[in-house]
Amino acid sequence: MDEEKLLDQLDYVRLCLPTAFQEAATINEQKEEILLQAEEYGRQIVDAAQEKRAQILDESDILRQAEREAEQMRRQVQQECEAIMQETLEEIDRQRRQCQQELDQMQANAIAEAEAIEQGADEYADSVLENIEQQLDDMLRIIQNGRKQLHLDSSPRNNSTPPKKK
Repeated sequence: MDEEKLLDQLDYVRLCLPTAFQEAATINEQKEEILLQAEEYGRQIVDAAQEKRAQILDESDILRQAEREAEQMRRQVQQECEAIMQETLEEIDRQRRQCQQELDQMQANAIAEAEAIEQGADEYADSVLENIEQQLDDMLRIIQNGRKQLHLDSSPRNNSTPPKKK
């Protein structure tokens, strides 16, 4: 190698080195700035992710709370429906028993009324028959008296002929 060439090269390197060092220092500063920016951006992403996570957890807590409340309301409504149904069945049974009592009472009243009517009819029939019997007795007495009278009237005229019986 040629000494002069070597010296030229060294001069060139010496002249270029400060610029290269300066560029390297600038690049290094830019690198640091980029790293700081990247770190800040990473922190922002982590913070946003944590906020989103907290929001999702809050929403899932809200959702779970809403589900619990909905289940509680469903059970309450079901219990109320069962209670209303039980009350309705009890009321129906009470009404059925009351209707049965009223029907039994009406039947007893109808039987008593029918018996009273039958008794009244029997008494009326007995009264009518007694009246007829009395009239027949009276008629029979009249007939018997009339016959006796006929026999008495016909005996002095015709003593020899006995009266005819019909």
